[in-house]
Amino acid sequence: MSAALAADAVSAETVAETAAGEIRTEPSAARRAGRPAGRLVVGVDSSTQSCKVVAVDLATGAQVAAGASSHPDGTSIDPHLWTSALEEAWNAAGIPGLGTRVAGVAVAAQQHGMVAVDGDNEPVHDALLWNDVRSAEEAGRMVAELGAKAWVDAVNLLPVASFTLTKLAWLARHRPDAAARLKTVGLPHDWLNLQLSGAWSTDRSDASGTAYFDPVANKYRAELLERFFGAAPSLPQVLAPNESAGQLLPRWGSSAAVVGAGMGDNAGAALGLELAPGEVVVSIGTSGTVFTVSEEPVHDVSGQLAGFADATGRHLPLQATINAARVMVAGAAMLNVDLAEFDRLALAAAPDSGGLTLLPYLDGERTPNLPDATGSMVGLTRANMTPENLARASVLAVLNSLADALDSLASFGVPVERVLLIGGGAKSRALREAAATVFGVPVDVPEPREYVALGAARQAAWAATGELPVWGRQIEESFIPDGGWGAKVRGRYVAARKVVYGQ
Repeated sequence: MSAALAADAVSAETVAETAAGEIRTEPSAARRAGRPAGRLVVGVDSSTQSCKVVAVDLATGAQVAAGASSHPDGTSIDPHLWTSALEEAWNAAGIPGLGTRVAGVAVAAQQHGMVAVDGDNEPVHDALLWNDVRSAEEAGRMVAELGAKAWVDAVNLLPVASFTLTKLAWLARHRPDAAARLKTVGLPHDWLNLQLSGAWSTDRSDASGTAYFDPVANKYRAELLERFFGAAPSLPQVLAPNESAGQLLPRWGSSAAVVGAGMGDNAGAALGLELAPGEVVVSIGTSGTVFTVSEEPVHDVSGQLAGFADATGRHLPLQATINAARVMVAGAAMLNVDLAEFDRLALAAAPDSGGLTLLPYLDGERTPNLPDATGSMVGLTRANMTPENLARASVLAVLNSLADALDSLASFGVPVERVLLIGGGAKSRALREAAATVFGVPVDVPEPREYVALGAARQAAWAATGELPVWGRQIEESFIPDGGWGAKVRGRYVAARKVVYGQ
């Protein structure tokens, strides 16, 4: 397929064949491949905050080297700074010294960011990141103009300020000179593919977060670009999940390696965790993310559930909450304690926080759609107004908010049989012990690893060998629902949400 834009992209047949014929599920298949001992693959996680590089053993997935470098703060950035951070992390991990031992490399990165370049691949404007909301007006106009159903039918999501198309519309309206010089538009991982291989390329998972790619029909929607940007610029080739983007350029010191297609960060985490249908990842970081893999696309005209693609040829229905770990950080600050003491207080409280319920919409909320909401404390009495119950209510608030997203997934017929709990907030002992009972399903806490980078490394192995390796995952702890207090807490939380916010 040409790197130039056409309405045709990866065919549905190619993706279906990849999903059905390329994914291997038997660990012995990797051993039968006859991989040379000591071969390595490299995974890159280029997130909003930093770039992380890990090298893992191709046969086992065991990490052998790692490096990291920070990204500047802000909601827009010169893409060259991502390249510099990758070089720093790459060298810190010692990748150039590994030479021909490196069989492949792949990049997983933050989604949605607009990387707009001229004919010489030089940026015409700083890249606008997912968390840059200056295009909110454009997003609202898009939904009003076409309607929710038309957008879900076209690209299986509703435009919000995060998505790339809205940022292009902002560029055309507010920076027309820059828009006129734009020749190619890509995403952060696409830019790094260019740096590694010398050519633009992307994959379904990342393209599905642009609002101009249909992850069901697997094609770009050029007419949306023409309507809302005013032109159809060149777009990266959309590679199949096991396809190579080319050879690693000599400047990176391991020119024998192939470059994988790459992916968005959530798809990378799913691949790193070896996620299976019925398993749902709940990631508790600055924000909360709930996602799973699905053989069939999931459609939501409300826009709260995004119908992304995954990195295996399947789909990745995803919901996000704005308020997650920071709710507990704010609770600790309110009680004037550190996080360790906050966790101890939460563990010392009654399981249901003595009837105290916190609705944790401290910064508004996305799931449910309450952008102007604030937090509310319900059921406060002199008897339950203790530091222990306040801490416990904060922990339960985070879990209940994520349980809303799980319930929403289930309402679309997506199986929710087991939760994999990851992210910085999952370090909380009180949260871990309460999660299964609030969610109402078993919860596994995988061992701490860089799962986004690991997923990229797994894809690199796929591109290098033709097989998706099965490395397995190690579980640090497992929990099952304990007693009836979880249902009571959930009922109380849902009732309070409906009374206070009407939904």
